[in-house]
Amino acid sequence: MLSILRKKNRKIEEIKRGKRKIMHISDTPRSVYKFLGELIAETQPDVIIHTGDLVDNLKLERKPWLKEKYAESLKKLSFIFGKSGALVYIVPGNEDDVELIKRIILNSILVKPGSVIKLYGLTFALSHKPEDIKEIQADFKLYGHDPKCFEGLNGIHSVNFIIIPEKKVVKINYPPGTNFDRGYRIFRGL
Repeated sequence: MLSILRKKNRKIEEIKRGKRKIMHISDTPRSVYKFLGELIAETQPDVIIHTGDLVDNLKLERKPWLKEKYAESLKKLSFIFGKSGALVYIVPGNEDDVELIKRIILNSILVKPGSVIKLYGLTFALSHKPEDIKEIQADFKLYGHDPKCFEGLNGIHSVNFIIIPEKKVVKINYPPGTNFDRGYRIFRGL
Protein backbone atom coordinates (compact mmCIF):
# COMPACT_ATOMS: atom_id res chain seq x y z
CA MET A 1 0.00 0.00 0.00
CA LEU A 2 1.28 3.48 -0.79
CA SER A 3 2.45 5.56 2.14
CA ILE A 4 -0.09 8.21 1.15
CA LEU A 5 -2.84 5.68 1.90
CA ARG A 6 -1.34 4.92 5.29
CA LYS A 7 -1.45 8.62 6.14
CA LYS A 8 -5.12 8.73 5.15
CA ASN A 9 -6.00 5.63 7.18
CA ARG A 10 -8.90 7.28 9.08
CA LYS A 11 -10.52 8.40 5.85
CA ILE A 12 -9.87 5.06 4.15
CA GLU A 13 -11.49 3.20 7.04
CA GLU A 14 -14.50 5.54 6.87
CA ILE A 15 -14.87 4.82 3.15
CA LYS A 16 -14.51 1.06 3.66
CA ARG A 17 -17.33 1.08 6.22
CA GLY A 18 -19.75 2.60 3.70
CA LYS A 19 -22.60 0.41 2.48
CA ARG A 20 -22.28 1.75 -1.09
CA LYS A 21 -19.35 3.80 -2.41
CA ILE A 22 -19.11 5.97 -5.48
CA MET A 23 -15.59 7.09 -6.42
CA HIS A 24 -15.15 10.23 -8.52
CA ILE A 25 -11.89 11.08 -10.31
CA SER A 26 -10.92 13.47 -13.07
CA ASP A 27 -7.96 14.71 -15.09
CA THR A 28 -5.74 11.76 -14.23
CA PRO A 29 -2.14 11.80 -15.43
CA ARG A 30 -0.60 8.37 -15.91
CA SER A 31 1.60 8.96 -12.86
CA VAL A 32 -1.42 8.48 -10.54
CA TYR A 33 -2.60 5.16 -12.01
CA LYS A 34 -0.72 3.05 -9.45
CA PHE A 35 -2.12 5.19 -6.63
CA LEU A 36 -5.64 4.87 -8.07
CA GLY A 37 -5.26 1.11 -8.44
CA GLU A 38 -4.21 0.76 -4.81
CA LEU A 39 -6.93 3.12 -3.62
CA ILE A 40 -9.56 1.19 -5.57
CA ALA A 41 -8.28 -2.14 -4.23
CA GLU A 42 -8.33 -0.79 -0.67
CA THR A 43 -11.76 0.91 -0.76
CA GLN A 44 -13.60 -1.33 -3.26
CA PRO A 45 -16.00 1.24 -4.73
CA ASP A 46 -19.24 0.01 -6.28
CA VAL A 47 -19.16 2.73 -8.94
CA ILE A 48 -16.29 4.71 -10.44
CA ILE A 49 -17.05 7.95 -12.28
CA HIS A 50 -14.27 9.52 -14.32
CA THR A 51 -15.12 13.02 -15.53
CA GLY A 52 -12.61 13.25 -18.33
CA ASP A 53 -9.02 13.66 -19.43
CA LEU A 54 -8.16 10.06 -18.68
CA VAL A 55 -4.49 10.53 -19.62
CA ASP A 56 -4.14 14.17 -18.66
CA ASN A 57 -0.36 14.32 -18.91
CA LEU A 58 -0.45 13.88 -22.72
CA LYS A 59 -2.77 16.79 -23.65
CA LEU A 60 -4.03 14.91 -26.70
CA GLU A 61 -6.16 17.84 -27.88
CA ARG A 62 -3.01 19.87 -28.47
CA LYS A 63 -0.69 16.95 -29.29
CA PRO A 64 -2.66 14.49 -31.45
CA TRP A 65 0.55 12.76 -32.52
CA LEU A 66 0.63 11.17 -29.03
CA LYS A 67 -2.40 8.93 -29.78
CA GLU A 68 -0.37 5.73 -29.56
CA LYS A 69 0.97 6.63 -26.10
CA TYR A 70 -2.56 7.67 -25.11
CA ALA A 71 -3.91 4.27 -26.21
CA GLU A 72 -1.21 2.45 -24.21
CA SER A 73 -2.10 4.47 -21.11
CA LEU A 74 -5.80 3.77 -21.62
CA LYS A 75 -5.01 0.04 -21.58
CA LYS A 76 -3.38 0.42 -18.16
CA LEU A 77 -6.35 2.39 -16.83
CA SER A 78 -8.77 -0.13 -18.36
CA PHE A 79 -6.96 -2.93 -16.52
CA ILE A 80 -7.28 -1.05 -13.22
CA PHE A 81 -11.00 -0.42 -13.81
CA GLY A 82 -11.63 -3.99 -14.94
CA LYS A 83 -9.87 -5.46 -11.92
CA SER A 84 -12.08 -3.38 -9.60
CA GLY A 85 -15.36 -5.03 -10.55
CA ALA A 86 -17.01 -1.60 -10.21
CA LEU A 87 -19.53 -0.11 -12.60
CA VAL A 88 -17.55 2.54 -14.54
CA TYR A 89 -18.94 5.75 -16.05
CA ILE A 90 -16.72 7.93 -18.23
CA VAL A 91 -17.43 11.47 -19.38
CA PRO A 92 -14.89 12.23 -22.13
CA GLY A 93 -12.86 15.40 -21.64
CA ASN A 94 -11.28 17.78 -24.10
CA GLU A 95 -8.00 15.80 -24.00
CA ASP A 96 -9.70 12.45 -24.76
CA ASP A 97 -10.27 10.41 -27.90
CA VAL A 98 -13.81 8.99 -27.67
CA GLU A 99 -13.23 6.27 -30.28
CA LEU A 100 -10.16 4.97 -28.47
CA ILE A 101 -12.02 4.98 -25.15
CA LYS A 102 -14.86 2.96 -26.73
CA ARG A 103 -12.38 0.51 -28.24
CA ILE A 104 -10.12 0.07 -25.21
CA ILE A 105 -12.19 0.53 -22.05
CA LEU A 106 -14.88 -1.99 -22.95
CA ASN A 107 -16.65 -2.44 -19.63
CA SER A 108 -17.60 1.19 -19.13
CA ILE A 109 -20.54 3.43 -19.87
CA LEU A 110 -19.71 6.53 -21.90
CA VAL A 111 -21.74 9.54 -20.79
CA LYS A 112 -22.24 12.78 -22.71
CA PRO A 113 -21.19 15.95 -20.87
CA GLY A 114 -24.17 17.55 -19.15
CA SER A 115 -25.93 14.23 -18.52
CA VAL A 116 -27.76 13.27 -15.35
CA ILE A 117 -27.65 9.68 -14.12
CA LYS A 118 -29.48 8.02 -11.22
CA LEU A 119 -27.63 5.82 -8.76
CA TYR A 120 -29.00 4.45 -5.50
CA GLY A 121 -31.96 6.86 -5.61
CA LEU A 122 -29.76 9.95 -6.11
CA THR A 123 -29.13 12.10 -9.17
CA PHE A 124 -25.65 12.92 -10.43
CA ALA A 125 -24.99 15.64 -13.00
CA LEU A 126 -21.85 14.69 -14.89
CA SER A 127 -19.57 16.71 -17.12
CA HIS A 128 -15.95 17.42 -17.78
CA LYS A 129 -16.41 21.18 -17.70
CA PRO A 130 -18.31 22.71 -14.76
CA GLU A 131 -20.22 25.17 -16.94
CA ASP A 132 -22.04 22.26 -18.65
CA ILE A 133 -23.86 21.37 -15.41
CA LYS A 134 -24.04 24.71 -13.64
CA GLU A 135 -27.79 25.13 -14.19
CA ILE A 136 -28.72 21.46 -13.79
CA GLN A 137 -30.51 20.37 -10.63
CA ALA A 138 -29.02 17.22 -9.09
CA ASP A 139 -28.07 15.80 -5.72
CA PHE A 140 -24.41 15.87 -6.77
CA LYS A 141 -22.55 17.72 -9.52
CA LEU A 142 -19.35 15.97 -10.62
CA TYR A 143 -16.82 17.47 -13.02
CA GLY A 144 -13.14 18.29 -13.55
CA HIS A 145 -11.23 20.43 -16.07
CA ASP A 146 -11.14 23.74 -14.17
CA PRO A 147 -8.96 23.83 -11.03
CA LYS A 148 -10.41 27.24 -10.08
CA CYS A 149 -13.98 25.95 -9.74
CA PHE A 150 -15.20 24.87 -6.29
CA GLU A 151 -18.97 24.37 -6.81
CA GLY A 152 -20.09 20.76 -6.55
CA LEU A 153 -17.36 18.13 -6.55
CA ASN A 154 -14.30 18.88 -8.66
CA GLY A 155 -12.34 15.72 -9.39
CA ILE A 156 -9.16 17.74 -9.90
CA HIS A 157 -8.97 18.82 -6.26
CA SER A 158 -9.33 15.36 -4.77
CA VAL A 159 -10.54 11.82 -5.28
CA ASN A 160 -14.12 12.13 -4.07
CA PHE A 161 -15.96 9.25 -2.44
CA ILE A 162 -19.71 9.55 -1.95
CA ILE A 163 -20.95 7.19 0.74
CA ILE A 164 -24.50 5.94 0.26
CA PRO A 165 -27.07 6.13 1.88
CA GLU A 166 -25.52 8.80 4.13
CA LYS A 167 -24.66 11.06 1.15
CA LYS A 168 -21.40 11.79 2.93
CA VAL A 169 -18.42 12.95 0.87
CA VAL A 170 -14.92 11.83 1.84
CA LYS A 171 -12.03 13.44 -0.02
CA ILE A 172 -8.65 11.82 -0.55
CA ASN A 173 -5.81 13.97 -1.89
CA TYR A 174 -3.97 12.93 -5.02
CA PRO A 175 -0.27 12.17 -4.53
CA PRO A 176 2.19 15.08 -4.42
CA GLY A 177 3.26 16.12 -7.90
CA THR A 178 -0.06 15.28 -9.57
CA ASN A 179 -0.77 18.88 -10.53
CA PHE A 180 2.71 19.22 -12.03
CA ASP A 181 2.09 16.05 -14.07
CA ARG A 182 -1.20 17.55 -15.24
CA GLY A 183 0.80 20.47 -16.60
CA TYR A 184 -0.11 22.97 -13.89
CA ARG A 185 3.20 24.72 -13.44
CA ILE A 186 1.68 27.37 -11.18
CA PHE A 187 -1.47 26.43 -9.30
CA ARG A 188 -2.65 29.81 -8.06
CA GLY A 189 -5.39 30.21 -5.52
CA LEU A 190 -5.32 26.68 -4.14
